[in-house]
Amino acid sequence: MKAENQIIFKEATLDDLNFVLDLYNYYLANTTCTFDYENITQEELQARLAYHNKKYKTFLVCDETVQNIIGFCFLTQLRKKPAYDQTAEVGLYLKPEKTGKSLGPVIVKFLEDYAKENQIEVIIATISGENINSVKLFEKMGYERCAHYKKVATKFGRRLDLIEYEKVL
Repeated sequence: MKAENQIIFKEATLDDLNFVLDLYNYYLANTTCTFDYENITQEELQARLAYHNKKYKTFLVCDETVQNIIGFCFLTQLRKKPAYDQTAEVGLYLKPEKTGKSLGPVIVKFLEDYAKENQIEVIIATISGENINSVKLFEKMGYERCAHYKKVATKFGRRLDLIEYEKVL
């Protein structure tokens, strides 16, 4: 599946877990993008992200060829109950050197198109209050702030906000 800016999306498989896990654990250790404290295991990652699911998927983000993986993105079911079957939570992580290169809108658009094709009607983005780049990205993409939880998490000795954005497709 090809998108603009020479970005290719490839459905992630269990064989890709090491790449996804390493990149996620980088963000865990160095940023407040995720509120985990310690590296997660492959089993934890596999439980969090969708693999072999017909509707919710994890994709590798590749730069020009499927061999040049630069990140991953996903849609997961918001809550594991049938009532939430048309709602997904979105996430995307790029290698640090690939951030700030206007790839975010391409990735979000790809996920929105995929969601529409799979009867997902609402997408939720849950973002750390310190992650200004993600806040700007989702606002630019037409997401509306639907919740702002103040100082609900602690990481690196700081109290952090959690902000949720929503888009009805």
